[in-house]
Amino acid sequence: MPTPGMDGYVEPWRKPEHDDLAELARAFFTKEVLPHAERLEQQGHPDREHYRRAGELGLLGLSIPEEYGGGGGDFTHEAVLLHEQTLAGEGSLGIAVHSGIVTGYINEYGSEEQKQRWLPGLVSGELIGAIAITEPDGGSDVQAIRTKAIRDGDDYVVNGSKTFITNGILADLLVLAVKTDTSARAHGISLLICELTGDPEGFRRGRKIEKIGLHSNDTAELFFDDFRVPAANLLGTEGSGFIQMMQQLPQERLVIGVGAVAAMQRAVEMATAYAKERTAFGKPLLGHQNTRMVLADVATRTRVSRTFLDDCIQRHARGELDVATAAMAKLYLTEGQCEVVDRCLQIFGGYGYTTEYPISKMYADARVQKIYGGTNEIMKELISRVL
Repeated sequence: MPTPGMDGYVEPWRKPEHDDLAELARAFFTKEVLPHAERLEQQGHPDREHYRRAGELGLLGLSIPEEYGGGGGDFTHEAVLLHEQTLAGEGSLGIAVHSGIVTGYINEYGSEEQKQRWLPGLVSGELIGAIAITEPDGGSDVQAIRTKAIRDGDDYVVNGSKTFITNGILADLLVLAVKTDTSARAHGISLLICELTGDPEGFRRGRKIEKIGLHSNDTAELFFDDFRVPAANLLGTEGSGFIQMMQQLPQERLVIGVGAVAAMQRAVEMATAYAKERTAFGKPLLGHQNTRMVLADVATRTRVSRTFLDDCIQRHARGELDVATAAMAKLYLTEGQCEVVDRCLQIFGGYGYTTEYPISKMYADARVQKIYGGTNEIMKELISRVL
C-alpha cells in the first residue's frame, strides 16, 4: 500500500528489477530478522548469521562488480535495500555502513589484490565491515584526528582510539583513518584496512556504547596500542585519506537521507492508520480538523523530501552529486525526519510515548541522524561555502 500522499508516485530511476529486489529485501527483514527484534535489542547487536543470510540472498554488495561476488548494480539498488530495511522497522543490521560505505571505499581505492582479498567476504557476509573516523576528542573535524600510524619496516604501528563506531562490536574488517604524518592536517591522513578477526594483539574493543535509540545496532569504542597493520593494507597512497573521505562522504550522506525519507514514509503510514481507527469525542481522530491538518503537513513534507532524494540519487548515479547538494540532502531530510516523526507521535497521544507502539522507537532512533555523517551544523557550513 502506498504511503498516504504518495499515491501514483514512482521513483524516476526505478525499474522492474528494483521491485523484485524490494520484495526480496522486505521478505528477508520481516520474516527472518524482525522475529528476533526483542532479543537483538537486549543483546545490543545483530546476529552474524543475519549478515551471512543477507549475503546468501545476494543483498550485500549490490553495487559491487560481479567479479568480486557483488550484484553488479549501482547506488539505486543500495537505496532500495536501505529503504526497505527502514520501512520494515529493522534497525539491527548495519548494512548502511557495511555495504553503503565500506565496500565502496575498497572498490573505489583498493588495488586489484585488495579487492580480490576482501570484497568477496564482505559480499557474502562472512566478513562484517566498519569504518572508524570519529575519536573521543572530536568527530566533525576530521583533519584533527590523533590516531597515528608510524611506518616500521613492512608494517604500520597504530596507536590511538576511536569511538561511536557502528558495527564496532562485530567488525572483522575496519577502514581506519590515521595520521601517517603528524605534522600535517589533511595531507597527513591515510586509510588502513585492519583485519580484526580474533581480536589481534594490540587491538581492543571497548565498551558497547549504550544509546537512547538504535539499541540493537552495535556501537563501540576501539583501542589501538602498538597495533601492527601490514603496509600492504594501505588503501590507495599515503596521505590521500582525507581526499578519499571527502569523495565518499556525499554517498554516506545520501545513505542517511534514504533512511530519513523511509522513516518519514513509515511514520505517516502508521499515524494515518491510527487516526482512522482511534476515536476521540465520538468520532475517529481523522474526523478532527487538527489531525487532518497535521497529516496534510507531514504527507506534503514527505512527498517533497522523496522527490528531492530521488533527484540526488539520480545525480549520484551519474557521478554528479556535489558536496553542497549532498549536504543539503543530509540536512533537509534528517531535519524533516525528526519533525515528521515527532508530529506523527503526537497523533498517538500518550500511547505514542510508550514502547507499545513503534512510533516511540522511531522517535528515539531519529535523533542521531542529525549528528552522524557530519553534524547538521557542519552541513550548513558546507552549503554556505557555495553561496
